[in-house]
Amino acid sequence: MNGLTDAERRVVDAVDEQALIDEVVALIRVPSITGTDAESELQHRHAVQLAELGFDVDAWAFDLEQLYAHDDFPGTEAPRTEGYGVAGTWGADKSDALPALVLQGHVDVVPTGDLNKWINRDPFSGAISGGVIHGRGACDMKAGVAVNLAVARALVISGVRVERAFAVHSVVSEEDGGLGAFATMLRGHRGEAAVLTEPTSGRLVVANAGALTFSLSVAGRAAHGSTRLEGYSAIDAFWPINLALRGLERERNAAPDSLFAGQTLPYPISIGMLRAGDWASSVPDLLVAEGRLGVQLGESPADARSAFEAAIAEASHADAWLRDHPVSVRWSGGQFASGRIDEGHQFIDEVSAAVAITEGRDIAKVAAPYGSDLRLYAGLGGIPTLHYGPGDVRFAHAPGEHVVIEELLATARTLALLAARRCGAHE
Repeated sequence: MNGLTDAERRVVDAVDEQALIDEVVALIRVPSITGTDAESELQHRHAVQLAELGFDVDAWAFDLEQLYAHDDFPGTEAPRTEGYGVAGTWGADKSDALPALVLQGHVDVVPTGDLNKWINRDPFSGAISGGVIHGRGACDMKAGVAVNLAVARALVISGVRVERAFAVHSVVSEEDGGLGAFATMLRGHRGEAAVLTEPTSGRLVVANAGALTFSLSVAGRAAHGSTRLEGYSAIDAFWPINLALRGLERERNAAPDSLFAGQTLPYPISIGMLRAGDWASSVPDLLVAEGRLGVQLGESPADARSAFEAAIAEASHADAWLRDHPVSVRWSGGQFASGRIDEGHQFIDEVSAAVAITEGRDIAKVAAPYGSDLRLYAGLGGIPTLHYGPGDVRFAHAPGEHVVIEELLATARTLALLAARRCGAHE
């Protein structure tokens, strides 16, 4: 690695590779599914680790009632009785200076799904084989959380001094709406720039789409299955609605932003849960479909909802049954707006330069089709924010979730250099 100052090299060399690997495994072994007590366990652990490194740590319990009542509440899906935020700051004038760099990660993970689909039946084992760490959360995003801590540790252990402060934020509830990031922004934690170490498949994510959770209730008319024609199946009633959603999806993906080049479906409309009927020999009188609507870059959630509701209304008007039995649309769960960093912002070049030096490659700038905490940091917090982290997003939420150790270590070195440079590390 050429072009480094002595202080920068000391920080990069101080990345403890074995400690980083061990940290990822330890994090995976805590089953911190969104909304569970294990989320809090990891937040307390993170607060202690940062404090032991000499960080000023703000660890606080959420006032859930107050957060839920806020006008900008981002929504949640998992039941929750508690939540904690953790923000640690280290460096020059750390008590009041705006950190030059924030590294942020979420500790919550999605459920495991069918355990029979996992090669290793224990998705929380953190098993290592062939240079790969396996398990739920391996890439989304406990590898990123571990990288953030590794960078913090490298800055401290290297013995360098810094001109500007550095911060680490650890949040909960990202998977179901971003309550943790929302609470962190309301708490007042800020920075000059932020990296969310989500899995980015070796690319720099400078924008992402939004995602709105919806629930559709479609009415039918119950009857005995042997006299089916006396009723009207809610499943049949849903069919034209499903076709309308496919048409709306095609329309909304006709001309995506150039940052989505190579992606077939930047703004998916997906039905994730479908429930109908309560007896096998009865005609179902109700179908409930729950899913997510992709929000286009630059589109407000309100406009996205309006387009969706208009498509449902048009399909209903064209159907004899639905004209008299209108579909109910409810917006529930996580409500993710889209987000992006200004395409000409110098922070993009800074991260790209760090990748070029430590990893010896040019990095592509892309947009992601999923929602994340980026929109809260960039929007509510006004912080120039992007994604760069270890792991391939195609394996996130999947039974084959894993992270490649070589990529994990390379990302840590890159972000250690970025932190050293942004914070003005010197002897």
